[in-house]
Amino acid sequence: MEYQEKIDKLREMIAGSDNIVFFGGAGVSTESGIPDFRSVDGLYNQTYDYPPETILSHTFYVNMPEEFFRFYRDKLLSVKAAPNKAHLKLAELEAQGKLKAVITQNIDGLHQDAGSKEVLELHGSVRRNFCEKCHRFYDADYMLHYGEEETGVGKNSRMVPRCSVCGGRVKPDVVLYEEGLDMDVLNRAVDYIRNADMLIIGGTSLVVYPAAGLIDYYRGNKLVLINKSPTSRDQYADLVIAGSIGEVLGAC
Repeated sequence: MEYQEKIDKLREMIAGSDNIVFFGGAGVSTESGIPDFRSVDGLYNQTYDYPPETILSHTFYVNMPEEFFRFYRDKLLSVKAAPNKAHLKLAELEAQGKLKAVITQNIDGLHQDAGSKEVLELHGSVRRNFCEKCHRFYDADYMLHYGEEETGVGKNSRMVPRCSVCGGRVKPDVVLYEEGLDMDVLNRAVDYIRNADMLIIGGTSLVVYPAAGLIDYYRGNKLVLINKSPTSRDQYADLVIAGSIGEVLGAC
């Protein structure tokens, strides 16, 4: 089947569905300029002494917080990023009553910026940050600019953010390696996928577990995989489209 035929087929499948669930990964946000830290990137090797998977672990966060927050501010706090065609199309489908939920592995909040209401963030969000002592809430801007007034030299990427009330360390509400997923969010995601009449998976290579295992709960016959590179689940899909998730959904 040619590329355009696949786009036409996807459009037809969406038109005939009214209980769609979308499950997405980093590829959804790379088109908004947010880098996928798993990709080969010379900058990481030049700038950091540890691989991203090590930096984004609970142990590293506890033992080397200055280096953790340097990476967090440099690579994860993309506050200027804007939704792309994929985010906007999904919000449009939800507004039409077709899409019931977006399940995402991303932590950037771009689905909400696009207008999506029912967004299940499996790995949390950089938009939420909490004091470990008193649980006071802080937004992404607080984390990004923390310490600038004290240093007088602009963003100090090595400073560990502290609560303005009790002085406790402020932790991003993101799931680090060695930490478990929120079971309430995970159970809700399972329910949505189990009851969906169409499941669209995009921008993910389906290698991060337990999130990638959610596909096993789908029982319908409209499983669509959209990704630039092949995945281990392509053979089980009813439609596979190799390409940019923004371009594909934007064409529907």
